[in-house]
Amino acid sequence: MGSACIKVTKYFLFLFNLLFFILGAVILGFGVWILVDKNSFISVLQTSSNSLRIGAYVFISVGSVTMLMGFLGCIGAVNEVRCLLGLYFAFLLLILIAQVAAGTFFYFKMDELKQEMGGIVTKIIRDYKGSGDGDRLEETWDYVQAQVKCCGWVSFYNWTENQELMSYGNTTYPCSCKDEGDQNDGPVKTGFCQAPNNSTQSGNNPENWPVYREGCMEKTQAWLQENLGIILGACVGVAIIEFLGMFLSICLCRHIQSEDYSKVPKY
Repeated sequence: MGSACIKVTKYFLFLFNLLFFILGAVILGFGVWILVDKNSFISVLQTSSNSLRIGAYVFISVGSVTMLMGFLGCIGAVNEVRCLLGLYFAFLLLILIAQVAAGTFFYFKMDELKQEMGGIVTKIIRDYKGSGDGDRLEETWDYVQAQVKCCGWVSFYNWTENQELMSYGNTTYPCSCKDEGDQNDGPVKTGFCQAPNNSTQSGNNPENWPVYREGCMEKTQAWLQENLGIILGACVGVAIIEFLGMFLSICLCRHIQSEDYSKVPKY
């Protein structure tokens, strides 16, 4: 009966470590995504926000170590090596502490990150030139406005802070803000566009702009909250597997009668 329990524990531990390895890869993937994504609002944040970059590196580190420990846990479980199981338990505890620290960091930095988002976007809008010279932040913000179907940060009136735009004598507006209705499948327009001439209008009155009236603040914050929620959810899933892995590794380690280093794989 004892031998059967050990065998069941061993294979359960192997299964949990396989899931552990997969979830570690998910966390690693999220960290890499934060750093390399160039086609969403995360690109604006990771270019301008130190907090987000630090968090991304933490996720990459934790994900990498999690994958490594999942691999070592599988070896220790299958070969019943007590030294590997003990090392596995210690590293699992360290990883769990690092994950709790990362989750706490993001939780308490959330409000600061939201405020930072507003400052970053306001600066982009105020300094926007729309000259098509390949400014990545301007191109990313154009993409966000067109895809999310919004204009400005709080509202489209944020664009009145752009002196170049407001210096036009006729109705001119940000091209990426144009209200296309449901027909928004073409390439993202950049720069400033001029509305058809109307002799009864004088100056660049924002009330006459054919743009989305809703700002991007609520939508982008909801998008960020949703994606960070997925990341933190993956961390919670890994933490649960870590607790189970620690419990099973201790159980298996206690039932192994003696060290047998001949079982350690040789490469």
